[in-house]
Parts: sequence; structure tokens; C-alpha cells
Amino acid sequence: MAAVGSVDVELELIVWLQARLGASVVVRDELDNNLLGELPTVQVEAVGGDDDGLRLDRALVDINVYAATRAAAIALASTVHGLLLEQLRGSSTATAVFGSVRGVSRPVARPYENTALRRVGGTYQIYSHPVS
Repeated sequence: MAAVGSVDVELELIVWLQARLGASVVVRDELDNNLLGELPTVQVEAVGGDDDGLRLDRALVDINVYAATRAAAIALASTVHGLLLEQLRGSSTATAVFGSVRGVSRPVARPYENTALRRVGGTYQIYSHPVS
């Protein structure tokens, strides 16, 4: 049996979102110094959560979208929101099964120190467990 927390939710979501958003969008966990040259970018970060002590992981995940304009950031964040709530729930990959997906905080504009781009983000609770 796989250990609790053995699903790397960040990696799973990065690969899953990249496949759905296409090559014109960068999906990653960490931002680099060339962010302005890689817009639009979707950042996936696990920020907390808990588990049941057996197999179920209940991760809290922040997803931030960076784009050149507020409208573009809002549109892409809305697409990500829809994908997570409508397609991730009940799906699986080679290593993870996804159950409940809930928006803890819907996508909203978030401050960012670089005024040449805009940031919109939401927080999600994502239940997952390793494939048996």
C-alpha cells in the first residue's frame, strides 16, 4: 500500500493542467526571473491540508494565474476554476485518483509587486489518494 501523502499533488496538477491548457500557457510550481517572458503562467502551490492517516490526502492548493492584463488573468483563472471543478473530480492519472474538489476561495485579483502583469488566484481543497 502506498504511504499517506505519496501523491505529489503539485506535480499531478501541473501535468494535468498543462495537458488541458496547451503549449501557449506555462504551468509550473515556482516562478522564475523571466516571468514577463512566459505569460500567461499558471502557478500551482500546495499550501497546506491534512490527511486521514491511511490513504486520503486533503490538500489545500493555491493556483495563481499571471497574465499581461487583468482581463486575460481573470479569463484564464476562470478556465482553470472550471477545469478543476468540472473535470478533475472523479478523474485519475497513472499514480493518483482525485475525489472531491472544492473551491475554498474563488479566483480573485491578488496584488503583485510587478505592475507590468496581473495576478488572479484561487484556493482549492483537493482530495486524492494513490492508485491501488
